[in-house]
Amino acid sequence: MGEQNVEGKILVYTGNGKGKTTAAFGLAARALGRDMKVIILQFIKSPEFTYGEKIALEKLGAHVEQLGVGFTWTKTPEEHRVALKTAWKKAKETVESGQYDLIVLDELNNALSINTFPIDDVLPLADVVDTLKNKPRDTHIVVTGRDAKVEIKEIADLVSIIEEEKHYYKDGVDAIYGIEY
Repeated sequence: MGEQNVEGKILVYTGNGKGKTTAAFGLAARALGRDMKVIILQFIKSPEFTYGEKIALEKLGAHVEQLGVGFTWTKTPEEHRVALKTAWKKAKETVESGQYDLIVLDELNNALSINTFPIDDVLPLADVVDTLKNKPRDTHIVVTGRDAKVEIKEIADLVSIIEEEKHYYKDGVDAIYGIEY
């Protein structure tokens, strides 16, 4: 564990602005620079695509897994439900294992805020909160994504809200290679 022997923290990056995952991955790079063991579990992104951040962070020594099937409108609700159930099982086991210094649960907030189909039986908010609250003492956890639930923010040690003031998407610019993916 780190030199300071500080109790692990729960950090939440949320809001409508761009940069939540980027902030979490910057933190992961910093932790890797300090020889911390890092895992990043992505709840929405699909392993069908290649992401620049996965390539870079794995070169630095992180383990990065995409556990989702993409945006909610790209697959059926049942496909998403199966992916969410599997993702939460993996995330819970990872947290409880105590094997990592830093765990990034990327877009978990987005997953928990899905309201177009039922998710509480496959990704129960109460279980997520309980698992985070009872994490191993030395483990730091970062939870990213829009629409963080009040229950998640309440147990967090840090909540950063990233707001959008201006974005080139509104000018019709699509996701940019090397910037968004």
